[in-house]
This record gives sequence, C-alpha cells and structure tokens, in this order.
Amino acid sequence: MRIILQEPVEHLGNIGDIVTVADGYARNYLLPTGRAILANESNIKYVEHHLRGLEKKRLRLQAQGEALKQKIESLTLEFERKVGDQGKLFGSVTAMDIADQLKEKGVEIDRRKIELPEPIKTIGDFTAQVKIQVGITAELKIVVVGDRDDVILADDETAEAAGAPEAEADVEAEAAETEASEAAPEE
Repeated sequence: MRIILQEPVEHLGNIGDIVTVADGYARNYLLPTGRAILANESNIKYVEHHLRGLEKKRLRLQAQGEALKQKIESLTLEFERKVGDQGKLFGSVTAMDIADQLKEKGVEIDRRKIELPEPIKTIGDFTAQVKIQVGITAELKIVVVGDRDDVILADDETAEAAGAPEAEADVEAEAAETEASEAAPEE
C-alpha cells in the first residue's frame, strides 16, 4: 500500500515521503495513529501544495530533537544500588529505571527509545543510546555506585578489623608494664 508520511517514522522515512508498506502495517498502525495518509491523487496534490508547511514542521521537529539531544548529553544519571562481592549489583539498572530518572530531571523519553549495549549489572560508568527521532541519537552518561550503607558498613568493619590488633597490642603493653612495675624491686 502506498502512503504519504505525515511525521517521521523510524526505518521508513520523513514527513512528505511517499512510501510503500505492507497493507496491515498501514491499515492497523500508520493510518489510525495519523502518521500517514493514503497516497491517492488528491492526497498527493494536497501534500505537494502543503509541502512548505510540512517542511517547516519537519525543521521544527528536528530543532526540538537537537535541543533535546543537547539536554540529554549534558546530563549524567547516578544510580545507587545494593552491591555484592566484586561490585556486582543485586538486580540491574534497566531502561525503565533510566526513563524514570530522566523524567525526574524534566526529560520525558519512552523507555523503548533507550538502548543499552548490555544489561548494567556492575558498578561503574556506562553510556546508553537514546533515540530521539529519525537520525537524532543522544549519548547518555550513567554512573552506578554502591549503596552508601554498604560502603559505611564495609568501612566500619575494616576499621574494626584494623583497630582490633592495635587494641590487643595496647592491652598486652599495659599488662607488660604492670608486670614490670610489680616485678621491679621497691627502693
């Protein structure tokens, strides 16, 4: 089925393009959502006549996409997760987590547009690709850190373990001094 795109569609084309797609794809998705219209003679004349308006719309959408790309690339998302041995997370950081944190920062992105090269299951620095629209992809910096409680507990345990030999040495030194003072003859 031949259709005329009313907005950019991934892997298909831009506004005003006349493309051929499967009948079901056009009938069940593109036409009902308003992303395309049938490519009959009257619609083709209509599009040619209104091509300037469509071009302005395309340029406006592209400018908005570029602005959103700049905003996303300026952000660094930090996730705090519980960590096990060797820096492995209990669970993982998902595209849904990233979308939620982006929403908190004022950027609304559908989670399906966030591409992670592999699941984030360890602490460290990562990058994710965010597909804003056709031809515009932003790189998002992600930092995953261990839970602060785990770090504090680990530091306390390390301090206690380091302090234990010193405490034992102090007790032994005091005992040695006491024995030495008792053993020394009094004058």
